[in-house]
Amino acid sequence: MSSPNVSTDVLRTLHRIHRQLSDLNGRLQRGPKRIEAAQSHEQHREAQLAEAEQAARASRMASDAKQVQLKGGEDKVRELKLKLNTAASNREYQALKDQMAAQEMTNSVLADEILEGLEKLDEFQARIAEAKENLEKARQNGEAICAEVRQQEPLIRTDLTRLQSELAECEAALPIEIKEHYLRVIRQKGEDALAAVENQYCSGCNQHVPLNVCAEMMMGHPMFCRTCGRMLYMPEEGTANPAE
Repeated sequence: MSSPNVSTDVLRTLHRIHRQLSDLNGRLQRGPKRIEAAQSHEQHREAQLAEAEQAARASRMASDAKQVQLKGGEDKVRELKLKLNTAASNREYQALKDQMAAQEMTNSVLADEILEGLEKLDEFQARIAEAKENLEKARQNGEAICAEVRQQEPLIRTDLTRLQSELAECEAALPIEIKEHYLRVIRQKGEDALAAVENQYCSGCNQHVPLNVCAEMMMGHPMFCRTCGRMLYMPEEGTANPAE
């Protein structure tokens, strides 16, 4: 019983269609992932802004509390100065002087800390401004990605429908004797189910294809790689160089 014949053009077309379908399905699946990644990035930028604002609020509250302490300390120094005028003894006078010196030292430390806190507030405001700018960029990028995905999806689906119809037409041209084997390889390898033979080597696994297999292919007989199981076809250039 003679082997069924299959057109090399059909096999080339099948391989092209499977690769195009794989690419389109990949693009279709990447769309939601791109949107999800953009949304995640935007949420990350929102968290950075919230963190910077929280740090600024905490710094402001700490600075305000120290300013209240400083005012109380300054009031305490004024009270002590008034008491100096009414000190009943040198001992009491010296004790008041020591209290004033200690309080003034405390006030000086508080004043330095308040100044440092105000400088930090300026830094936090710069961080907040940068975080807001980054968040706005993330939102704009996310909106652009969403718009692009929404625009491309119907076009991709249209191409998928067209190619699936073309695929069914090409598969119908396969001899029934090998179609089951072909479909099994497609289920296993997807777009890599077919491979061209170039210079007597399978382009799928890069293993040598025997000369008699190349000769069978040149006569239009369907052949499968003995190493990787791919369905083989001649490249568009037309030869597998069987004489080499």
